[in-house]
Amino acid sequence: MTQSTFNDKAKAVRQGEELNLDTLQPWLNEHLGFAGITPAVTQYSGGASNWTYCLSTPDKEVILRRAPAGTKAKGAHDMGREYRLQHALKPVYPLLPDMLGHCDNESIIGTEFYVMQKLNGIIPRSNLPRGLQLSPEQVRLLCTNAIDSMISLHQVDYHKAGLAGIAKGEGYVKRQIDGWCQRYTKAKTWNVPAANNVMNWLKANLPVHETICLTHNDFRFDNLVLDSDDPTRIIGVLDWELATLGDPLMDLGNTLAYWVQADDDIVARKTRRQPTHLDGMLTRSEVVQYYADKTGTDVSNMAFYEVYGLFRLAAIVLQIYYRYHHKQTTNPAFKHLWFFTHYLLHRCRKIIKQQR
Repeated sequence: MTQSTFNDKAKAVRQGEELNLDTLQPWLNEHLGFAGITPAVTQYSGGASNWTYCLSTPDKEVILRRAPAGTKAKGAHDMGREYRLQHALKPVYPLLPDMLGHCDNESIIGTEFYVMQKLNGIIPRSNLPRGLQLSPEQVRLLCTNAIDSMISLHQVDYHKAGLAGIAKGEGYVKRQIDGWCQRYTKAKTWNVPAANNVMNWLKANLPVHETICLTHNDFRFDNLVLDSDDPTRIIGVLDWELATLGDPLMDLGNTLAYWVQADDDIVARKTRRQPTHLDGMLTRSEVVQYYADKTGTDVSNMAFYEVYGLFRLAAIVLQIYYRYHHKQTTNPAFKHLWFFTHYLLHRCRKIIKQQR
């Protein structure tokens, strides 16, 4: 069995999410040199936001990303911004696919879209691909390489990269806290807590100082591409929709919210979405210490950023559950997300209690 056997693969396109090849083909011919050859289209199942497709011909494979159908929140699913950010960042942060083309003519497939290089490799989701075995030493190296990839992003000179204008920057922490508190309150259903104690604690404990750098804001293992020949090596970072000028510890806090370690309680283990439980993986506290040692960052107030990450995730989960609760979706996977919201707030309160 070759290592490429474990490479991530797209599947059949979901019903109702097909691409209109009649209108797309002329654009592909003109901008990407498809020479009239109609590509085979498959779709990636990962992610719950933008739709991602693989377009394949005998001599070409590319990735197309587009916004989902339907009404979109202001500023969400901005394909042009995502394309331009990656295009500018690629020369100074090589863990990105090449950007091949962007189209803002929504009449072609019904929405703005862009096309990029396909990175062939392994994407670690809830578990490593079946049959792929890594030793504890390899797992630890994969883990530290992943954190190093985040650190490298945080150390990019965004002024030199021409990205100083992508976001406001200063005041980011307060904007995030205010914004997620508002989103949680707006999405609240009768069967979840008001979470006033958590929101009030976050507002009362805003850091005095903030650092502004490039942040990814969804830096998880299932957004990384691993080398087929050496699965401890990161060759790509995907899904830049939420990237901005933000605070590096906020980025780290978001990552830790998804980080389920082997000795966590049963609720955390049942909801794990990445292989952070493997023997050799760092624990959350070890991740924080590793980040501090490599960057010299003061992490004495890390509790604030961990609570923020968990609360933000609670708000995201609640927004998804709100749609189910109000019958805007019938996806049965969303039925019990109200309980997960309770659990995440419990984790927030537990950290807050330890600070008293």
